[in-house]
Amino acid sequence: MSKWPEQVAIKEVGPRDGLQNEKAFISTKDKIAWINQLSQTGLTYIEITSFVHPKWIPQLADAAEVAANIEKIQGVTYAALVPNLKGLEGALAANIDEVSVFMSASETHNRKNINKSISETFPVLQEVVLQAKKAGKTVRGYISTVFGCPYEGSIDVEQTIKVADKLFEMEIDELSLGDTIGVANPRQVQEVLEQFLKRFPKEKLAMHFHNTRGTALANVLASLEMGITTFDSSLGGLGGCPYAPGASGNLATDDLLYMLDGMGIATGVQMERLAKAALFIEEKIGRKLNSHYLQTLNESECQLR
Repeated sequence: MSKWPEQVAIKEVGPRDGLQNEKAFISTKDKIAWINQLSQTGLTYIEITSFVHPKWIPQLADAAEVAANIEKIQGVTYAALVPNLKGLEGALAANIDEVSVFMSASETHNRKNINKSISETFPVLQEVVLQAKKAGKTVRGYISTVFGCPYEGSIDVEQTIKVADKLFEMEIDELSLGDTIGVANPRQVQEVLEQFLKRFPKEKLAMHFHNTRGTALANVLASLEMGITTFDSSLGGLGGCPYAPGASGNLATDDLLYMLDGMGIATGVQMERLAKAALFIEEKIGRKLNSHYLQTLNESECQLR
């Protein structure tokens, strides 16, 4: 039997990665209220928004207002995605705790997502990381399309490692490896991690799975077996990437928590409060969310409402 870790860190990305694909605008007031609820669940990390140009992601046009008006709880890291120095300026003005930078392992997806080649992206991110560090912020890196690209198909792990090398040379604090279109399987996850763990310490790596094909939790288990203990997830399974066709639903935080709780792996997150926050945002977006846990709650007419 595998020796499971005693503790796992769940990084909630719903307010950013979850909402960014929603076509109907969620009011700023509701976003703030939702983040405040998430802060009371025991989560220690919430990615609250993205300081990108409103033209690209209209849903997050209120980034500055959201960041300025949430009720911050001691012990919770409030992070935001930042594409460039202009975005960093907004994030620093809003006193974000952690800055997240992002790029793709796939050249085509990088151009679709960032409008730059991979080589053109590095100097932009280098300056963001440098200035964020000068401001005393921690920095997280994301690599998208690690396990497959909607435009290029399979991605050579060596290509991803080259990107990771550059990001770690910039002195990012953590790197999240993304299965942007949900094509990964447990064997592939372990093969990729086997190569990564030869180069980078496991404590510096996190996994970001999508459940497009129903394999997200299986991929979490595969990662746990490789010693990874940090996972990104989105409450209710909200989300996807606007620049990756077919990139539906993130790994659901509530499904992840249910599995980890059942395995006796500590997270510090309280399921009852998390479920209330899930029901809140489900009502605001006006449709049922995809997570299995929430579907079970809704079917049993749980009294949490």
